[in-house]
Amino acid sequence: MTILIEQPQLEVEAKGIHVDTNELVLDGGFPVPKLESHGGFEAPEINSLGHSFRNYDAESERQKTVEEFYKQNHISQTYDFVKKMREKYGKLDKLEMSIWECCELLNEVVDDSDPDLDEPQIEHLLQTAEAIRKDYPDEDWLHLTALIHGI
Repeated sequence: MTILIEQPQLEVEAKGIHVDTNELVLDGGFPVPKLESHGGFEAPEINSLGHSFRNYDAESERQKTVEEFYKQNHISQTYDFVKKMREKYGKLDKLEMSIWECCELLNEVVDDSDPDLDEPQIEHLLQTAEAIRKDYPDEDWLHLTALIHGI
């Protein structure tokens, strides 16, 4: 279900930020201010392989793959499907491996849900865990959570 509410016009011009509430907004319905100055962080227009990041207006094979991925996931998420998957995998009798072995196995998986992720999955997991460890050095449970978030 989608609920649309009118966003108030924000008064933030004094900080050099412009918000146009008539633009298509893809971030949860909240306008994301655009910095007019170059003093802050700016995300690159293209990734390391020369592809643009989530250009929802462009027709591309990657965009079609992501759309098909979510379409199939939404179609398949029925009560019966979940019951079958729980029965199949809930016994936890398929394979036994360490967390590190599981992270290495993820390198063989292509994440069709994330079109911006070009590096190997294990690199993504390690970068995430290291960033969390730097920002939250005393939260060891959070370091582990960041490492295994893709498993």
